[in-house]
Amino acid sequence: MPTVLQLTLILLASAVAGVVIFRYFGLPPILGYLAIGVLIGPHALGLASDSATVTYLAEFGIVFLMFSIGLEFNLHKLRAMRSIVFGLGGSQVVITILIAIPASMLLSWVYPMSWQGAIALGGAFAMSSTAIVIKLLSDRSEIETEHGRNVVGILLFQDLAVVFLLILLPSLGKNPEDLFIALSLASVKIAVALILIFVIGQTLMSRWFSLVTKLRSQELFMLNLLLIVLGMAALTEHFGLSLALGAFMAGMLIAETPYRHQVEEDVKPFRDVLLGLFFISVGMLLNFEVIHQQWLLVILLMLGPLIFKFGLIALLSRAFGSSPGISIRTGLCLAQAGEFGFVLLTQIDGLKLIDPALSQAVLAAMLLSMFAAPFLIQYSDQIAMRFSSNEWLLQSLALTRVAAKSVRTENHVVICGFGRSGQSLARMLDQEKIPYIALDMDSDRVKEAAAAGDNVVYGDASRENYLVAAGLARAKAVVITYADTPATLKVLYQVERLRPGMTVLVRTKDDADLAKLQAAGATEVVPELIEGSLMMASHVLLMMGVPMRKVVRRITSAREARYSLLRGYFRSATDDDFGSNESWRLHSVTLLPESVSIGKTLDELHLENEGVSVQAVRRKVDGANYVKLELTPELRLQTNDILVLSGNSEATDLAESKLL
Repeated sequence: MPTVLQLTLILLASAVAGVVIFRYFGLPPILGYLAIGVLIGPHALGLASDSATVTYLAEFGIVFLMFSIGLEFNLHKLRAMRSIVFGLGGSQVVITILIAIPASMLLSWVYPMSWQGAIALGGAFAMSSTAIVIKLLSDRSEIETEHGRNVVGILLFQDLAVVFLLILLPSLGKNPEDLFIALSLASVKIAVALILIFVIGQTLMSRWFSLVTKLRSQELFMLNLLLIVLGMAALTEHFGLSLALGAFMAGMLIAETPYRHQVEEDVKPFRDVLLGLFFISVGMLLNFEVIHQQWLLVILLMLGPLIFKFGLIALLSRAFGSSPGISIRTGLCLAQAGEFGFVLLTQIDGLKLIDPALSQAVLAAMLLSMFAAPFLIQYSDQIAMRFSSNEWLLQSLALTRVAAKSVRTENHVVICGFGRSGQSLARMLDQEKIPYIALDMDSDRVKEAAAAGDNVVYGDASRENYLVAAGLARAKAVVITYADTPATLKVLYQVERLRPGMTVLVRTKDDADLAKLQAAGATEVVPELIEGSLMMASHVLLMMGVPMRKVVRRITSAREARYSLLRGYFRSATDDDFGSNESWRLHSVTLLPESVSIGKTLDELHLENEGVSVQAVRRKVDGANYVKLELTPELRLQTNDILVLSGNSEATDLAESKLL
């Protein structure tokens, strides 16, 4: 048996080789990890036979993945998703278990099985792979899409359901009174954990992070981050819950603080490396001997649950209001088995609820379904188009909206991504009367920005049809504002294919991927790190008494040496629009006929008392077009006026209530 150091080297070398090979052939890296796990596992070459050590390390991959998800889903967003989490997710888990009971009883003709074993198998098959699905959707920038939210909501409920199932399974053989006591105890544990975390923890988290950051030590910041993530995971485990659930809650708490983005960047290296170990550990479980001996049973156990879960989740998504295309995508994303299914299967084996030979066949079938998951998600769009007649219509309507915005526009700028950088650019283009059209995948952001008068539409800039509809053939330049290099490369590929030689400006955090982006077709790459250092240098020179004209000349020379297109151009003012307060936002409010603010002036509303300022008021003229009005204290509000408010989230919500 190899030592821990030898095992680590084997895993690292194998992981690098697997990812390189699969990336070379354009396949998802996750498949590379799974394939390498199968190859070096105890049932193949046997290079990494100590699967227990690998599995122990891999558990932390799930912990950091769930922590990253928690950073994206704060308490406000989770409350907004409660119908998806508890309605759609709860229905999926309960119905899957109920249907699995009679289906599992059919296997009792070959493998003796009690009703308790049938419930246990149903719970295992109800799970989907959080690690695989979230990683793939994140790589495809689909977490914030409608089907992405459905998927995350269902996965969250599955994680919660695992807690009850892990407590339920040992109690199945007991009398009903003991079972009721066990479930009641589980409910009490969950309630206590939630109170400790969200009531006490939310108050302490911001204060603690403020204290740590005041000491200005990056090492301390990282140690503190690891302590919080692993400490919260240990706390939930102590209450009988899962490690992953505690990490998710820790992420949600930190998402409420101003340090969210810094934490997100710091945790990425741990998450990605440990997730790779997780996928390798999953691959190591596959036993080809079982597949050879029971191939028909393995195929039935793989295809049966795969098809059933796809159909059930698609139908439930449709029942909860999703379009046919969204429902199909949701079902395809969650049809496979999950890592928590292996946890339940391990407990099933320990309790001897099913035959060991059947357990091995179930394990092999679940692993094979996880191998199929990347392909199902990769081709989900094509499958949805093929089987949903309405999907073509919805896509056509979306493209029509984009085309309608750009049809009369030429020599314009196509902005890919309407986050902070995209919005800042759009405002400067507006000031110079330069036309633009922005594409963004966040429907809430698009809705509010469009209501405020920005020329932004919902669309995926990495797809050919959306770029064509945005008038790429008539555009003067394309600006890609994504901070994520893989997402940027997808857009560059489409732009270079549709219009070779197009002027494309790309935003990036540093120079790490400079050569890769330029090789993909970027005309110019603007690293935030370099621009920040130039700005800092200019301030230092001014403070040291260097004349302004000389400072400008120095900075201009440095920039000309770095850029080929943006010679001498720089916005030297500080960006007051986007301060360091992470809760700051712009919010558009449309006045309804019954709104109490109708007929009142801006001065009478006293919105400044709520910590909010009015950035703009837009009014419909001639029943059609909106125009921006001049802001004066005497401006009297009318029905359908759109007010663009500026302030933090709490203040703008209070102001909206006051207006409506």
